[in-house]
Amino acid sequence: MKKIINPFVHSDKHDYKCFGCSPLNDIGLKLEFWDAGEEIICKWLPKKQFEGYLNVVHGGIQATIHDEIASWTVYTKCKTAGVTSNLDVRYKSPLMITDKEMTFKANVESVNKRLAIIKTTIEDGDGKICSIGKVTYFLFPQDMAKEKYQYPGVEAFYEN
Repeated sequence: MKKIINPFVHSDKHDYKCFGCSPLNDIGLKLEFWDAGEEIICKWLPKKQFEGYLNVVHGGIQATIHDEIASWTVYTKCKTAGVTSNLDVRYKSPLMITDKEMTFKANVESVNKRLAIIKTTIEDGDGKICSIGKVTYFLFPQDMAKEKYQYPGVEAFYEN
């Protein structure tokens, strides 16, 4: 498994405060990602500030996580940037806040010139799938992704 570098951290083009992945956002999730071949993986230990019901990760936070890991899958596997066109989340079981890391996974289910379908899962600390996502991303042509959305190219996400 290879750690994915967050190239946006040192970007001088904008004040980078992404709620999902920026380590510079004090109230954000601060997610980090790893490339496991066909899958992108994230491990996360949530804080109580992300709860809905008592000791349950808020459903909106879970939806954000599905969307965020899908975007990093687009960056690294589709080799461009894009925007969410559709996000469908099925909540299977409460995602309890415990002292065990949760695991998020994503992989490309299908891709064509303009759309990518990303399958995502959230597992609790015991490996039980608590929610499943299907995220449709509208893909930008690479030149537009680089020019308008600061996509640095797939190489920037990996060490040489």
